[in-house]
Amino acid sequence: MIVPSARAAGLAALAAPLALVMAAAVPGAWVLMPAAAIMLLVLVVLDGLVAGRLDAARLVVPADAEVGEPLVVTVLADVVGGRGRRAPSAALAFDPRLGKGGRALVQLAVDPAAPGAWSGSVTLSPNRRGTAEIGPFWLRWPGPLGLAHRQVKRACDDTVRIWPDLSPIRSPALQTMLRDAQFGLIARRIRGAGSQFESLVDYQPGMDRRRIDWKSSARQTRLQARENESERNNQIVFAFDCGQAMCEPVDGLPRIDRAVSAALTAAYVALKGGDKVALYGFAQRPEVMTPFQTGSSTFYRLQSAAAALDYHSQEPNFTLALATLSARLARRSLIVLFSDFSDPTSAELMIESIGRLVRHHLVLFVTMEDAELEHIIEEEPDDIGALASAVSAATLSRQRALVLQRLRQLGVDVIEAPWDRIGYRLIDRYLDIKRAGAIG
Repeated sequence: MIVPSARAAGLAALAAPLALVMAAAVPGAWVLMPAAAIMLLVLVVLDGLVAGRLDAARLVVPADAEVGEPLVVTVLADVVGGRGRRAPSAALAFDPRLGKGGRALVQLAVDPAAPGAWSGSVTLSPNRRGTAEIGPFWLRWPGPLGLAHRQVKRACDDTVRIWPDLSPIRSPALQTMLRDAQFGLIARRIRGAGSQFESLVDYQPGMDRRRIDWKSSARQTRLQARENESERNNQIVFAFDCGQAMCEPVDGLPRIDRAVSAALTAAYVALKGGDKVALYGFAQRPEVMTPFQTGSSTFYRLQSAAAALDYHSQEPNFTLALATLSARLARRSLIVLFSDFSDPTSAELMIESIGRLVRHHLVLFVTMEDAELEHIIEEEPDDIGALASAVSAATLSRQRALVLQRLRQLGVDVIEAPWDRIGYRLIDRYLDIKRAGAIG
C-alpha cells in the first residue's frame, strides 16, 4: 500500500490558498491548479513505487516474561530495491497487560553488515500476569522524495506468558543468605532450638532455665539440659486475597503481584529448609489450592499456580475462604495471609474468620503500608480541600492501626511494611518461627 506522507499533505495544504489567490488574480490560469494537483499525485505514486519492497518481516518475541520486568521485542525487516533508502518505522499492537495503551512505535536502523536488513527494538513493561498476545504490526518506509510511504501489515500470533516476578529470588543477597544461613542449601541437624528432642547435655551458665530436664537432673545429681532439633517438614500455606483491595496498584503494579513475589521468595527459602509449601487463592470463592510441595525441585509448580491467580473487582468472602482452607488442613500449619482492607467495617468479617483460624493454626497476616495515605497525612495542606483530605487520611490510618491491633490481640502475628521490604521481613519472621518450633 502507498500512502501520502506528511510532506505531501503539507504541500497540498499550502497549494490550496495559492490556488485561490491565482484564480482571483489570473482567472484564465485556473487550469494550472488541477494539473499541479495531478502532478503531485503522480509524484506521490512514483515516490512510493521507487521506495523499494518488503522482502521479509518478523518479530522476535520472548516466550516468557515476568510482571514488572522489562520485555524486549525486536522487529526485523528486509527491504529490497528502491533508491535512497530511508529508515523504516514499525507500529506494534499488543495486549494492554504488556504495557499501557497496547501499542508502541519502533524506529528501525540498518545493519551495516547487511544492506537492506533493518532492525529495531522496543522495551515493554508487563503489568499483569497471564498470557498476552502480540500483533499485528505495521511497517512503513518513505520514498527518496519523502512524499509517500510504502506500508505493509503483517499478522502475528505470538504469545507471551507473564509469570510472577522472581527477581528477589535471583538477588545476590538472598543467594548468599541461603548459602550461609543455618537453614541453607544443606539440610543438617540444628541443635539448641525447636521442639524435637535431640539429646541431654550438662547445663551451662547462660542457658535458658526452661530447658533444664529436672527428672534426669535428679537421677544424675547434676543439672541436665535438653537440646532440641529444629523441626522440618512443617506445613506452610501462603494464602492470597485476590479481591478488590489487593488489585489496586502500588508503585505501578497491583498489590496482589507484589504479594505473590514476596510469597514465592519466602516459599523458596522454606522449600530449601525442608518444609512443605502450598498456595491458596480466593476471592468470592476459593480458586486455587495446590497440594503441599516438598523440595526446591517442585518450586516451578508453585510458580505456575501463582501465575494462575486472577484479578477480581469484588470483595473477598473471608468466611467461606478461610473455613474451606481450615477444613483442608489435617494438621497444625503456618498460614501466611496476604490481604488488605480499606475500613474497619469491611475488615470485621476478616477478623472474625481469622479468629476461628487461630484456634488451630499459626497465622501470619501480611499487609503493605499505604504510602499514598502517609503522603497525604504528612503533606502541608495549602487549601481547605487538602486539609479535609489530610483529616480523612489520618482517620483512615488510625482505623487501620486499630484493625491490626485487634488482630494482634487475637494472637495473629502481623507484618506491615512497604511493598519492597515485605519479602525479606517475611523470611526473617519465618526463620524466627522455625527456630522457636512454634508451628508444630
